[in-house]
Amino acid sequence: MRRAYPCFAAGKGVERPERQRIEHTMSFRDAPEENRMSMDFADGEVWVDYARQGDTLALLHVEADPALRGSGAAGRFMQAVVDHARAHGLKLRPVCSYAVVWMRRHSDSRDVAVEAN
Repeated sequence: MRRAYPCFAAGKGVERPERQRIEHTMSFRDAPEENRMSMDFADGEVWVDYARQGDTLALLHVEADPALRGSGAAGRFMQAVVDHARAHGLKLRPVCSYAVVWMRRHSDSRDVAVEAN
């Protein structure tokens, strides 16, 4: 089923698909040689590019495939990043605006958070 949402700029309704429950299809991956963590979902992938400085990962850029935007997939991914950091004794320094906001809104991530410079 599709719903029409107002397009304020054009003054016309735009067709957008209803949000579907996102399904996690593959496991979380950390590829240190690429400085990237990622997670696959049925409709695409979410990833973060990072820079490692000792035991701290600076989260530089979080991105989701267009089909996943607005579905909550990036939030699930960020929780997986935090869980991964805990399991490996790492700290996270959010640099990307999405990561900064997500970590501020999720106080349970404070144990792995390091403030950006």
